[in-house]
Amino acid sequence: MNENDSLTTVLLKSVGVYTDAAVEKIISKRAENPGMSLAEAAVKFGGVREKEFLAAVGASLGLAVVDLERQNPNPDALQKLPASAVTQFNVLPFAIDAESVTVVTSDPFDTAAADGLRLVAGRRIKTVLAPKEDVEKAVKKFYGVGAEAIEKMLEDGRYEVGDDFGAMTKIDVSEMGEEASIVRFVNQIIAEADRQGATDIHIEPQETELRIRYRIDGMLHKVDVPPQLNRLKSAIISRIKVMANLDIAEKRLPMDGRIGMRIAGQDIDIRVSTMPAAYGESISLRLLAKSGSFVRMDDLGFNERDYAVVNKIIHRPNGIFLVTGPTGSGKSTSLYSFLSEVNKIDVRIMTAEDPIEYHMAGINQVQMQADIGMTFARALRAFLRQDPDIIMVGEIRDRETAEIAINASLTGHMMFSTLHTNDAAGAFPRLIDMGVEPFLIASAVAGVMGQRLCRRLCQSCRREVPLDRKYYNLDYPPAKETVFEPNDGEGNTCDKCSRTGYKGRRALFEVLDVDEDIEGAIVRRENATQIRNMALSKGMRTLREDGWAKVFEGVTSVKEILRVTEEQ
Repeated sequence: MNENDSLTTVLLKSVGVYTDAAVEKIISKRAENPGMSLAEAAVKFGGVREKEFLAAVGASLGLAVVDLERQNPNPDALQKLPASAVTQFNVLPFAIDAESVTVVTSDPFDTAAADGLRLVAGRRIKTVLAPKEDVEKAVKKFYGVGAEAIEKMLEDGRYEVGDDFGAMTKIDVSEMGEEASIVRFVNQIIAEADRQGATDIHIEPQETELRIRYRIDGMLHKVDVPPQLNRLKSAIISRIKVMANLDIAEKRLPMDGRIGMRIAGQDIDIRVSTMPAAYGESISLRLLAKSGSFVRMDDLGFNERDYAVVNKIIHRPNGIFLVTGPTGSGKSTSLYSFLSEVNKIDVRIMTAEDPIEYHMAGINQVQMQADIGMTFARALRAFLRQDPDIIMVGEIRDRETAEIAINASLTGHMMFSTLHTNDAAGAFPRLIDMGVEPFLIASAVAGVMGQRLCRRLCQSCRREVPLDRKYYNLDYPPAKETVFEPNDGEGNTCDKCSRTGYKGRRALFEVLDVDEDIEGAIVRRENATQIRNMALSKGMRTLREDGWAKVFEGVTSVKEILRVTEEQ
């Protein structure tokens, strides 16, 4: 054992929570990972949770452990250390007095960090302890995502606010997107969105700020960013346009592009949309995983009746199965799960998509390109000469596409597609409004599925409460007298759901099976309400009823179901 190992052994044993065998394991594992700090190795390989480790170290060395969720740092302390130093050493300035700055750290053994911070601050450095993840979250909260990159860009004074779009003083517009610090900042914004499970990033220039928001579980959340970010909006927008191969000099027209990135070992496809606005170009990024495991049909959350109906329909030799709902209701995810279910070696599947959101092995996926005439209708005509068994069309938008799809189904093909209607029964009047003959609709459509997405309750911090009957107005009695609600934010907080009370989403369904009676109603041009009531009499469960079932299962909350199914 060398001198360093002997010192390390003394340090670890002084903590008082490690056996001799654990100390030896920590030292040997750390030797195999040269870049790992002693504190990281102790937590990862010592068999003791980080909070217990920090509490023991604090007791041994006389250091306090702080709760960064409940205790905020002194604003003057935050001003004392630059973002670059805070990020480099992963510390958070917490308190300040005439002689010292107190910083929060997760690594009490890092003496080099204390020396470096003392030089930067010009004062003595005192330390208190908190878990590494808590420190990282607090740094992003109080300094903003990518603060060190923004700080570096502003140090040399090249960026000034000169007009509504953020003028550059010493750098040409064509070079803005290539600055190393801007590249790093944009990458950090995208990586943080992916880490939080965001589906969209919205970058919105305002009069006094550049607002960045993530859409997580269907809800928008503002991102903490440095206040100086507004001065760099031209550079940030230009960088994104460079990544998407868009013309950075064109600011008057909306444009669309794509970015391919690899984050945490996974390929991410990003759809980029720009739109001229009052204070600069508004940019929306949609994050899509290029590949990976698809949601299995068994895991979508169907009740027993709906599962049986859908399973019967998707295995038919011909017909049309429509999935309806607003944008962002999970229609594509459901369609891919159905395709995965019927994707066999003896079945030829072709899809027309705009865009191709996920790549699935074994099927032929075609990207629509309206600018060169490659539309859904044209693709459908070509598909029929390709001998397919199953065809999926991303969306039926017009009469031409609808009629070709119906004719394809009547000539022995199984069709999957989506339609924008509020519920399942609304699909039939919508097709009739497009100009399709009712008798063709009745003959071709095998079933329609309405869909919505509701947020799932966080299973770690949900709480059980009595059912408030003022919300319950169905004709049948509630399945339970208690339901689960999200945490109230007063002591019931949870890191896993970022203190929102929800984590992930779950689909609600209503499945309308087209039988002879429904066919007759379609031919008679009955309205959506009449068709819906007929389907209900035959066992269909509405979106709200499916939602209530998931409330009593503890999947989601009453208020969430009322929000998602408001039109019902």
